[in-house]
Amino acid sequence: MFVHGVGSTAAIWDYQLDALSDEYRCFAVELRGNGIPKPEPDPSEITRDGYVDDVLAVGDAASAERFHFVGCSLGGVVGFELWKRAPQRIRSLTFVGSFACYPDAQNYVDNVIAAVEAAGTMEHFAFERAQRLGLPPGKRTAETIAQMGCKIVPSYIAATHATWTGDYRDLAPGISVPTLVICGERDTVAPPPFSQEIAGVIPGARLEVLAGAGHVANADAPDRFNDLLRAFLHDPN
Repeated sequence: MFVHGVGSTAAIWDYQLDALSDEYRCFAVELRGNGIPKPEPDPSEITRDGYVDDVLAVGDAASAERFHFVGCSLGGVVGFELWKRAPQRIRSLTFVGSFACYPDAQNYVDNVIAAVEAAGTMEHFAFERAQRLGLPPGKRTAETIAQMGCKIVPSYIAATHATWTGDYRDLAPGISVPTLVICGERDTVAPPPFSQEIAGVIPGARLEVLAGAGHVANADAPDRFNDLLRAFLHDPN
């Protein structure tokens, strides 16, 4: 079960679906309020609890009583929330470019919202934001802008609040499923120390840093990411 970040859509996992679908049933969840052709939800429904509902709805529709969970950035936040509500559904957790508690979160949220409002449109904001994600030089800029630009401002603002303001430092030590933590060496949004913190408090968690990758390591370095994930899923313990 793959869950994307606040600036991405489910399409960010295409590299993983292509690589792993011969071995696993793979699902990339499109979280509510992320630009797919449907009526936009009321912003009040774009919450961390709502995101867990989305994941569990896919799991139920797939008749997946338990599943491996892989989440990038906001997706990692959803992983923590899922563990809080339904730990019995999780076989393993993989966090990608995520965090247990974002430093000075409210100030960060305020700055992102101010930047969105100053940009005027999600397309303009996406262009500016893409320059700050530690993308490998010359790669993935158009994809990043397209995925972020398809959202609408009210939904993105609600998702921004949901993404950055959780605190899982007390929850994380109680996680008892195999856990893999991956981050990009060039990640400037959730730098490697954030992943080191997650790996340091979850018992038995493994940490991998991908050289040359930025915030969305699964898309920045898909072959190396897929190798790590495949090896972990084959032998999570």
